[in-house]
Amino acid sequence: MTDEPHQESEFATVEIYGQLYHLAGSDLERVRRLAARVDEQMRAVAAQGRTVDSIRVAVLAALNLADGLARAEERLAELTATEGSQNASAMEARARQLSGILDRILAGA
Repeated sequence: MTDEPHQESEFATVEIYGQLYHLAGSDLERVRRLAARVDEQMRAVAAQGRTVDSIRVAVLAALNLADGLARAEERLAELTATEGSQNASAMEARARQLSGILDRILAGA
């Protein structure tokens, strides 16, 4: 026995590609949205192809979702790098400006 409190898990029943799943999570609305996204992706893959094998459909849907995730991660990395260089440039410009102000103050003193 432990003294740790027992955590109650909440469950959501979702349907993905015709199958029911009982999924646990702390944010059940998020679980439902994610399940709906997977279901949507699997149905889109099935509508485009000739395969009826649900495993193949699931793998292709997973690849599509992974591709979307990879593209988002690449875009985030680009934005982060751009923001970092812009911040560095802005800080350098501000440092030059402050240095100029300090030089003028010291020259007048």
